[in-house]
Amino acid sequence: MAGILVNNILPQPPIFSPVVSSSRSRSTRTLVLVKASAESSDSVSVSAKSSEDVGAVLFTAPPGFKPPEPKRFAVKPGKLFDVLGAAVGLLFRFGTGVFVTGYSASFVSKDDVPADQYALRIGGITVKEASKLGPRPEKPIEIYEFEGCPFCRKVREMVAVLDLDILYYPCPRGSPNFRPKVNQMGGKQQFPYMVDPNTGVSMYESDGIIKYLSEKYGDGTVPLSLRLGPLTAITAGFAMIGRMGKGNLYTPAKLPPKPLEFWAYEGSPFCKLVREVLVELELPHIQRSCARGSPKRQELLNKAGHFQVPYLEDPNTGVNMFESAEIVEYLKQTYAA
Repeated sequence: MAGILVNNILPQPPIFSPVVSSSRSRSTRTLVLVKASAESSDSVSVSAKSSEDVGAVLFTAPPGFKPPEPKRFAVKPGKLFDVLGAAVGLLFRFGTGVFVTGYSASFVSKDDVPADQYALRIGGITVKEASKLGPRPEKPIEIYEFEGCPFCRKVREMVAVLDLDILYYPCPRGSPNFRPKVNQMGGKQQFPYMVDPNTGVSMYESDGIIKYLSEKYGDGTVPLSLRLGPLTAITAGFAMIGRMGKGNLYTPAKLPPKPLEFWAYEGSPFCKLVREVLVELELPHIQRSCARGSPKRQELLNKAGHFQVPYLEDPNTGVNMFESAEIVEYLKQTYAA
């Protein structure tokens, strides 16, 4: 499918759109102003003002909240079928999105890797992983998409392969903020839609976006599983069978002033369960991609003292946490309207 390319020769003014949402109290209304343009790159610019109080909406963690201790490969009771359903996509997509481009692995002695250095350790086996990455964008690339779209999944897989950090603007069906913005910016409501603030390029069409990303931030190579034409789209559609309908429809939510930061990668079923909720609640988030071979695995180890994904950082409440099931509950309790 050919990509539709828009080169922004002259700077475009920011696009503002008021979205009015009613709170539980009839006496207060919240006005949300959303800035979304090719020039906006580092974060979502959102201001929430009350018609009676100009103070910003305050987001706090749920009462009594305490981040859970990370448990490697643990599945919360009652969530096994959710995880298995999310893992079905790996079979249909041949594991695309699990490994970073140029991935390599070698068995080493456990003494060869210091305890503060990331390595895959299973029992007494230590595996050192590496990759070969292309140029890194200075500013996060922006992608408007939603979890239940097979064409969007294709792009997310390429993002994982290239180890790119992406500012995602979720656009589930019925959402009031970012789905209409795509129509304003590009002229039609079609997904995925990419804006690269590093080059001024904006475009529709998954195959076009994949080709652009591979040439700009990789070595120009697209994995075979992403260049099979209609077969790629069909298998990406089958990959959603295990979680049919999830990450597709909007759930009324409060829009935060800052995007959440989400350490994850497309091939992880635990990460998928969290992304479904991020999308349904229309929560903008910067995804720190960290598939196998990613150097960001070491970054997360340095930051949190432990590597495990998904990992959520919420600058709106100060909460940082592991564990997919608990992250899902936290997001619903904090942001669902």
